[in-house]
Order: sequence, then C-alpha cells, then structure tokens
Amino acid sequence: MVDGAGRLLLFDPLGARAELEELAAGRETAILLTVPWHERDTQALVSRHGWPVYAPRPESEDDLMQRFGVSREQVAGGSPDLRWLMEDDSIEKHLLEPGEVLEGGVEVFPGQKTPNEVVFWVESHGAVIAGDTLVDFGNGVEINERWLSGGVTREQVAEPLRPLLARPVELMLPTHGLPTDRAALERALV
Repeated sequence: MVDGAGRLLLFDPLGARAELEELAAGRETAILLTVPWHERDTQALVSRHGWPVYAPRPESEDDLMQRFGVSREQVAGGSPDLRWLMEDDSIEKHLLEPGEVLEGGVEVFPGQKTPNEVVFWVESHGAVIAGDTLVDFGNGVEINERWLSGGVTREQVAEPLRPLLARPVELMLPTHGLPTDRAALERALV
C-alpha cells in the first residue's frame, strides 16, 4: 500500500518478495504487523533492506500462561515470535500501542483484548487492516469467537473498534480472507 507521500507500507508481508521489492524501489518502506505471529517474510525483507518494523510486542511468559493456562516452564522465554527482531538492536523497530497515530495518518486500534494484536486504520486509503481480530473463513468478516481467550467476549472486542465506523471506510482488508467493503465491517461490529 502506497500512501500519498510515496511511502510503501507492507502489512503482514507474505510471499511475492520480488514484487514487493520492485514496489519499494525509491520509496521509504516500512513493515507493519497486526500480530507478532504474522511476521511471515518480515525477517527476510529486513535482512535484505533494513526496513523498519512496527509491531505489537511479542507475548511474554505471563501473557502465554494467562492466555493458554500453561506453566512457566512450558513457555520459558515467552513467544519465539519476533525474537530475532527484539534481540537485534541494529534494526529499527517500534512496539505499537492502541491509540497511536503513526506518520501518514495510520491509526492503531486494539485487537482481541490483548496487547499483542492491533487493527490499523489507514486514512489515505480509507482502509481497515485487521490480522486475527476480524477474519473471513467463508462466513463473511467476523470476530472469530473460537480465538477469544481469557473470558474475553465478542462484545468486548467489537466495542473499541466501533469508532472505525465513524471513519470513511471504503476497504476492509482482513489478513484471513479477501478484501471487502465497509458493509462487511459494519456487519462484523454490530
């Protein structure tokens, strides 16, 4: 996705590395992740180009113990997601927090009531980009209640995302599913 200033923002990049590199030629490029476990081709792209990464923080031992009801021994060291990024001080990185507004008008909304998931509003494209918070596995865009944990309800996820409905949303881009429109977002959040 190219914003009005000629920057290229790659969301949860996967595959088509040559095409992405061609799009990035001569542009300021950054990678934005909706969840740490969607790092996909991020490490390879950062290794080749040194692009900055914007991502929610990876899950800590405490996060994993609470979310999955497992012991500290079972989750020693926390999530392996983005460990390569977190351990390399030479890579430009920014840990995202809901409520932030990034350069270019990209707003960060909370995901599934964990600090490790976010939803993006990209004003320049009228686009909502959601990782695992809003998905389409064949039933239309929805909050996947099977992925909710820790007593979190569908309503608790939907409520902080409803301000998106006050934005001029034209595109709904779920990481899981095909691009769709504002009506799909409205159905998912009502």
